[in-house]
Amino acid sequence: MKGRTALITGSAKGLGKMTALSLAQMGCDIVLNYKSSEQEALRLATDIEQQFEGVRATTIAADIAVQSDVARLAAEAASWSLTGTVDILINNAGPFIRERRRFADYTSDEVIGLVNGNLLGVMLLDHHLLPGMRSRQWGRIIHFGFGHAGEGRAWPHRAVYASAKTGLVSFTKTLAVEEAGNGITVHMICPGDIRGVNKERTIAEVSGEQDDESPRGRPGSGEDVARVIAFLCLPQSDYLTGNIVDVTGGFDPIKTSIKTPS
Repeated sequence: MKGRTALITGSAKGLGKMTALSLAQMGCDIVLNYKSSEQEALRLATDIEQQFEGVRATTIAADIAVQSDVARLAAEAASWSLTGTVDILINNAGPFIRERRRFADYTSDEVIGLVNGNLLGVMLLDHHLLPGMRSRQWGRIIHFGFGHAGEGRAWPHRAVYASAKTGLVSFTKTLAVEEAGNGITVHMICPGDIRGVNKERTIAEVSGEQDDESPRGRPGSGEDVARVIAFLCLPQSDYLTGNIVDVTGGFDPIKTSIKTPS
């Protein structure tokens, strides 16, 4: 993978960080994107260049929910690349409101922000970078969803986020078909309930721990997600495209029951 450039959105911390480290280990030059975590991003870029000989890393601040930021991120990332193109795009960033609430209780700005950050911004970033991938007849695009997003079921209290991500499911499959002939593969990774520090831990670090909510019996880790992404980005993985891959340990996060207010 030496000579390939990978852009990972939301990569200063968490799953994006682990993905960046995995791709850097494979030899990719890395563009780290962040919204507010500047110090973490700068530290990670330094760590990558020190840890992986010959690998370059840079940081770009941009909010994926803002259209002008998306255009600037794409242009700056391509300009920084030695080839003038981004070969691998990992769309990890996406706003999420952890507080559980009904759709009627969201503000209009919250609805717009969630859709822009989880669907429209992703589509626009793909659109900006596709010409470069097409010119080289090679590319890898990974979208992030949530466990069982491909089933399109009801997810009470998560209506806006879930709708944006399930819309992204259709887009993922469509783009995969349209671009297969150009050597570009497109997938969606759907992580399970991986929280807190576990997002930046390895499989070895969590393997001895117990998680009673996980059918697998152990917590998920950032490495569980990153290693699947790394595999899908390999040149030899070009026969795989349009897949919605659950990385959940068997856990189903969607609770379809909802209490009627008294």
